[in-house]
Amino acid sequence: MAEIIHPFYESHRGAMEAAMRHRLDLAEAMLCERAHLSNIDGIRQEVMDEFEIVLTQMPYVGGAASRMSDFLMRLMGFMAISRVLRRHGVPLSVIGEIERETYKAQLLTVPEAERLASGRQFMSSENQTLLREQAAKSHQKEFPEDFVYDFVEPGPGDNFEFGINYKACGFCKFAARHGDKEILPNICGLDFDAYATGGIHLERTQTLAGGANHCNFRFSRLPSN
Repeated sequence: MAEIIHPFYESHRGAMEAAMRHRLDLAEAMLCERAHLSNIDGIRQEVMDEFEIVLTQMPYVGGAASRMSDFLMRLMGFMAISRVLRRHGVPLSVIGEIERETYKAQLLTVPEAERLASGRQFMSSENQTLLREQAAKSHQKEFPEDFVYDFVEPGPGDNFEFGINYKACGFCKFAARHGDKEILPNICGLDFDAYATGGIHLERTQTLAGGANHCNFRFSRLPSN
């Protein structure tokens, strides 16, 4: 019996596959020069085939009603890339470098004004209100594979505008379920560039993937944003 893709992800499948193909285009030179791979067309097909598997494995966490659905859709494809490169013997550190540089290059194809506007929206008081509400809702654990997190207000002497402590992570749960714990830290590493390209400074000193009891995200605006 063929594995089924959740209808929510099926409705976004075309966009996710297009994003994957774009990433592979951006990564091509690095795959040759750093990963020392030669059959790039074959690697590309392997990654897209693996991504089809990942799509069937992606947990539903509330669809459009959950901000975390977007994170899963944007980043889960890197699980497919990591799996394939690992099978070809590429060191984890090299996989991480290739993925981070590829993701940054992809993010920078979005016009700067649009990226910075998105960053300002994320840091806005309106979005902080929404984050507080969704953080409280996450503790209801409506979806077992979802993220659980707290909104963090800055205290006296803190130099961040707000924070999020992730107590449970959908990527960690996915990795544990499907044998991807080894490649999980590379997914965590993508966060810094994702926020920086939107004019946001992320400070994080610990992660669930690294063995801590929560991930401590702290956000502030980069200068001139």
